[in-house]
Amino acid sequence: MAWPYFLLFMLIENILLIIENRPLYRLNDTITSLSHGLIEHSGKLLFRAGESYAYFYIYQHFKLMELPWNRPITWYLAAIGVDFCYYWVHRACHEVHILWAQHQVHHSSEEFNLAVGLRQSILQGWCGFIFYLPLAFYIPPAHFITHQQFNLLYQFWIHTKSIKTLGPLEYIFNTPQHHRVHHGSNIYCLDKNYGGVLIIWDRIFGTFAEEKKDEEIVYGLVYNQPSFNPLHLQTFYTEYVIQRFNSMTTWRHKLAAIFYGPSWQPGKPRLGLEEDKVKVVPRPVYDVRIPLWCNIYLLIHFSIMVYGFHLLAVHHVGLNPLTVLTFVIYIIGSLTAIGMLFDNKPNACVFELCRCMVLVTLIQRMQFININENLLLTFEIFFVLSGLFWFLQSIKVLQISSKIKLH
Repeated sequence: MAWPYFLLFMLIENILLIIENRPLYRLNDTITSLSHGLIEHSGKLLFRAGESYAYFYIYQHFKLMELPWNRPITWYLAAIGVDFCYYWVHRACHEVHILWAQHQVHHSSEEFNLAVGLRQSILQGWCGFIFYLPLAFYIPPAHFITHQQFNLLYQFWIHTKSIKTLGPLEYIFNTPQHHRVHHGSNIYCLDKNYGGVLIIWDRIFGTFAEEKKDEEIVYGLVYNQPSFNPLHLQTFYTEYVIQRFNSMTTWRHKLAAIFYGPSWQPGKPRLGLEEDKVKVVPRPVYDVRIPLWCNIYLLIHFSIMVYGFHLLAVHHVGLNPLTVLTFVIYIIGSLTAIGMLFDNKPNACVFELCRCMVLVTLIQRMQFININENLLLTFEIFFVLSGLFWFLQSIKVLQISSKIKLH
C-alpha cells in the first residue's frame, strides 16, 4: 500500500533535482533498485511472515507481562524497543559476514536517492529476527509488527541528497545527513550511523560519525560489482562467503569466515584492522548507455512486472503455494532478464526471448480468474511480438554501444 507514495516522493525528488540543476535518476540504476524491492516483497509472499513465528511463540508461552494494547505506554515501549533492537540488527548486518552477504544488496547502488531505500535482500527479514525476540517477553506481537513497519517506512525518506540538514533534530533523529555517511565507502563512513529512527544509539555506543563537508562521499560497495542484474547482486556475495569458508584450513577459521566481520583475516581482530581498510576515492560510475528504444522497452516490461506482482500480492492467499512459487520465480527471472539487457550481456537476447515465451505459455495453459480476458489477450499478443523481436535480434546478436561516465 505504501508503494504509490514511494513513487510519488521519488517524482518529487526528481523535480527538486531539476530545480537544483543536478542529474536526475538513471533509469537502469532506479529499475535495479525497484527490482530488489519487488524481489524482497516476493519473498514475503513465500515466507508469509515465517520469520516472526518465534516471536509469536515466545509471547504466547513465555511472556512476563501482558501490557494493555490501548495504553500509550505500550506504544511508546514498542517504538523505542523496536528501534533499539533495529540498531543491533543493522550493526550485526555489517559486522557478521554472512549477514553482510545479504545486507550488502542495500549498499550496492552507486547512487543515493529514494529509490535506493527500496533496494533490499530477499532474505533481509531472516537476517535479524533473532535480535527482536527479547521484546516478545513484553511487547504484544501486533505492536511489534506495527512498529517494525513504521520503523522501516521512516527510513525510506532519509535516502536523499536533497535535504541537507534538519538543524537541532540531527542530535536525536536519524536524518538524510547521517544516512549519507552510513552509505558512504569513504574510510570515515564505514560501519557508522546504524540507527533506524533515532541516532542516539550510535552516539551512545560509539558508532556515530558526522558528515564531512570537505570530502565527497563515494557511494556503493568498497569493491563494487558493476551490474544491473538484481539476481547477481542478490547472490554474488553469498558465493564469496562460501569461497572464503572453503579456503580456510581449520574449523575455527572456517566459522570465523562466516561469523566474523567482512574484513577479518586469520590472525587479526574480529573486525579486521583499521590500517587494512581500502581508501576509496571518487571513481567512475558504472553506466551502460543503451538506445532510447531499448530503455522504453525495458520500462514498459518492468511496469508490467509491477502490475503482475500487484495482482499476485492481492490474490496470493487464495492461490496454491506452488502457483505462487511459480509466479515468484517468473517475476525474479523477468527482473533478471531486464537487468541483463541493461548490462548488455551477450546472451540477454536469448534469455528475454525465453522469458516472453514462458509468459505466453502460462497465459495459454493457466486460468486467470481475476483478470479481464481482453487484458490477458493484449498481454499475450504483446509478449508474442516481443519474443519475435528478440528472436530476430538474437540471430544477428544485438549490438548496443556502452560507455561508463563519471557523474
